[in-house]
Amino acid sequence: MSSILTPLIAVCAIMLLGSIVQKLRVLPTDTDVILNQFVYYVAFPAILLIVLAETRIEDIAQWGFIAGYSLAMVITYSLVVVLSLWQAPKKQAVAAMRALNATFGNTAFIGIPLMSIIFPDNKMALVAAAIASLLSVIMFAFALVSIELASRSQSTSEPAVLIMATALGKNPIVVCSAIGITLSACQISLPSSVSLMLHQLGNTSSPCALFAIGMVLVKALRQQTGSKLFTAGLIAELNAINFLKLVIQPVIAFGLLSLFGVEQQWLVMGVLLASLPTAASVYLLAERYQTHTTVSAQAILYGTLMTFISLPIIESLLANYG
Repeated sequence: MSSILTPLIAVCAIMLLGSIVQKLRVLPTDTDVILNQFVYYVAFPAILLIVLAETRIEDIAQWGFIAGYSLAMVITYSLVVVLSLWQAPKKQAVAAMRALNATFGNTAFIGIPLMSIIFPDNKMALVAAAIASLLSVIMFAFALVSIELASRSQSTSEPAVLIMATALGKNPIVVCSAIGITLSACQISLPSSVSLMLHQLGNTSSPCALFAIGMVLVKALRQQTGSKLFTAGLIAELNAINFLKLVIQPVIAFGLLSLFGVEQQWLVMGVLLASLPTAASVYLLAERYQTHTTVSAQAILYGTLMTFISLPIIESLLANYG
């Protein structure tokens, strides 16, 4: 059995438990919202801040990794936008949402726990996940700007740069990552009590995040009608999105990371992070703007299930490559 299946099963088992609890209505119906807010605004920022702050700036400045991972997302995103606009030229918001579904991997809610299990006691694994999460948030903000501009009337539209800057400035992952990188660059050590507090808060992020994802998926599927679940067009689009997310983006990432001469371990971590399924926050954005909500909900579910097939294959190929 592939070595990655054990952590992958553990990750999905927590998600399944969250789904079961939500299905049985054991907890209040808005528990997933509260958990997501706690993880997003408290737990994840805490672990990213302390991990980056306690890592040498030389280890964080993995420019080949940053460039390769970023370009893999940008190329995949651009490809989907071009194909979508070619099919439906006037649906810019739909094109952006499709591209986000095929690009924005769950590097935080699944990537951080998965990296910590696959690479135990290896701080660089969490650093890689933190960098990937930060880059993904920037891509998410870009998509948000595209959807916002496409959804609002031109007479009330703000400058795109201002919208993106506001989105990034309010994002706790971006803010705390910036603080952590600054502390690392300035070689400032936090007091032991503060460090312990941040570690304790951060350690709650993985189980809470995975549990909340399971709950979110159940709620998302409840809103879908049976007739929408199995249309040929929807199935074709889901297959295309997940093929791009789970196969094409990792292949592009592998090629670029190899081209930039990234170290073997960083290359493996980068490709695995690029191979993760679509993040649940994409569905939340789709619901907020009422754009491609059905596809987003189904893409997250199907992509997560398909990861059981794609991720072990990719891990095996990477092992043979090494």
